[in-house]
Amino acid sequence: MRIINVEQLKKVLGDLPENPRVVASGNFATPTVLLGAVDEVVAEYRLHMLNAQKGLPDREGVTYESAFVGPGMRGSERLDYIPCRLSLVPVLFRDHFHPDVVLLHASSRRFDTVSLGTEVNILPSAIESARAHGGLVIVQANEQMPYTYGDAQIYEHEIDYLVEVDETLPAHERGDLGDVERVIGDRIAALIEPNSTLQLGIGAVPDAVLAALTHIKGLRIWTEMFSDGVLDLHRGGALDDEVPLTASFIFGSRELYDWLHLNRGVRMMRTEVTNDPGLIARQARMTSVNAALQVDLFDQANASRVKGRIHSGFGGSTDFIVGALHSRGGRSFMALPSWHARANCSTIVPRITEPVTSFQHSFVATEQGIAGCFGLSQADQARNIIHSAAHPSVRDELEESAREFGLF
Repeated sequence: MRIINVEQLKKVLGDLPENPRVVASGNFATPTVLLGAVDEVVAEYRLHMLNAQKGLPDREGVTYESAFVGPGMRGSERLDYIPCRLSLVPVLFRDHFHPDVVLLHASSRRFDTVSLGTEVNILPSAIESARAHGGLVIVQANEQMPYTYGDAQIYEHEIDYLVEVDETLPAHERGDLGDVERVIGDRIAALIEPNSTLQLGIGAVPDAVLAALTHIKGLRIWTEMFSDGVLDLHRGGALDDEVPLTASFIFGSRELYDWLHLNRGVRMMRTEVTNDPGLIARQARMTSVNAALQVDLFDQANASRVKGRIHSGFGGSTDFIVGALHSRGGRSFMALPSWHARANCSTIVPRITEPVTSFQHSFVATEQGIAGCFGLSQADQARNIIHSAAHPSVRDELEESAREFGLF
């Protein structure tokens, strides 16, 4: 490993092959200093990030690549969306999309390592692919990035170049919970038992679920990511302190990041571990809570597309739905409001016309109620979705569609 400054980095980047593939830390760990240098000296390149946030280089010559589209790439005419479960993105790097350079946002050095901090995810596999195929690994070492353990630790011999920075990490502050989200969260939380293992994403419904769980004891965390709601569970004594929290990426408040720093009670693991359905299935009473844009009468969910265009992607929801269903005592919740206020339409539809993201969940949860799905006939599934999850104003219409489909 060689420690260099930004001007020296620009010279290094000038030797990249034509139109290189650049894999960078995603979510709220964008390596802005490194990306800025790339964009200054490389005329054309492919930028691969997961859930990229706004503020990316955005010009002709920059092609976006992602298996999970964030606001920084969403809607771009230069986006190449790659349909892929999150657990399989490492296979993409291994067999199909070899990085020419990997840009990492990491902690400052600690002994002979740095830590990927809040964003582990697919990055270890990108590092391995780059090193196996002659690519470069470049680190932005930031003293404000928390040092986390597990697969987050990267040794100096795995790094080609390191640039030291002092840069404030973007933080995600929780907003106020709406009435609809709070009702959905309370309904789901009422079905979660003590000693369950949780997977919840970020957003109003997961926050509402977590806020309603502080009285439950012995909870465990095995998830792609978590935010400040898990810190609240820790402080409230709801977590099983004998079992480490397992996650792959994190974003939240500065307070959360400070709690993560050098915290051996949190394991930041690579995607192949956290999102392996077989490992998920081994967790006690694995309970996954995921969001959808639409659910139909066949218990199929669209969580990826709006009006035919990609909005996000599979992410890891499919991994956790399958894993939770195979877990002893496990449950999979698909949560959404029953009515889309902005579009003024029902989110429970007769049959999804968009590509299906997932299907076969334990429950569909809205503010109207909880519709049981798994272990029932297709007719009973449809009845439950109509009468327990759909908005009352569309139930007659949905029943008519169900009859046309031969469901009952």
